[in-house]
Amino acid sequence: MIRSPAESPLLLEARWRSAWDSLGLAPPAAVYPEVVRAHREAHRAYHTLEHLGECFAHLEAVRQHAERLPEIQIALWFHDTFYDTWRSDNEERSAAWARSVLLDTGAGDEVAERIGDLIMATKSHAAATSTDMALVVDIDLAILGANPPRFADYEQQIREEYHWVPGFLFRRKRGQFLSALLARPRIYHTDFFRARLEAAARRNLQTALEGLDRPGAGE
Repeated sequence: MIRSPAESPLLLEARWRSAWDSLGLAPPAAVYPEVVRAHREAHRAYHTLEHLGECFAHLEAVRQHAERLPEIQIALWFHDTFYDTWRSDNEERSAAWARSVLLDTGAGDEVAERIGDLIMATKSHAAATSTDMALVVDIDLAILGANPPRFADYEQQIREEYHWVPGFLFRRKRGQFLSALLARPRIYHTDFFRARLEAAARRNLQTALEGLDRPGAGE
């Protein structure tokens, strides 16, 4: 499992500029610090710049399979810009902001809509209607196939983000989510991620489910 350490501010900004340069666009200078600030919000534990770095590391491994690589890069930058565990419309808000920035920057409607659709695909991770969408969804779910220590870290980070949910309710809701993933014929859409992470992801999910039944779990 690829894990990227916190990337330097210079590298992060270089990634941002490279993606926009590849589209032939230059967004307002204020947008980048706003995106970074969003990922540094105090209530986040998993949906941070670390997660973003992990996403880009996975993208590097599959970039040759992408149809429109810069669009995937922009989608990843924006896909968690709105993240509030009290709300259910985070992806909608993130996609709307991305579309607004793209259109204001001079992107065509089709580009803005495609990137917005990539972001929306991360809401349920269930459907993928294009190669790029399949890659984005699999990249976002790659954490499920992490090595056991990283996966355990991820589970703890998710619990921290939902610290306000009572333990019994968190265990029930988390169990439903994990069980639904396990029930899918395929967790990953692409052959690349399925070959490398599917088996590990199923082991991790099963372990997490069993852990929810232990006394004190989710407290």
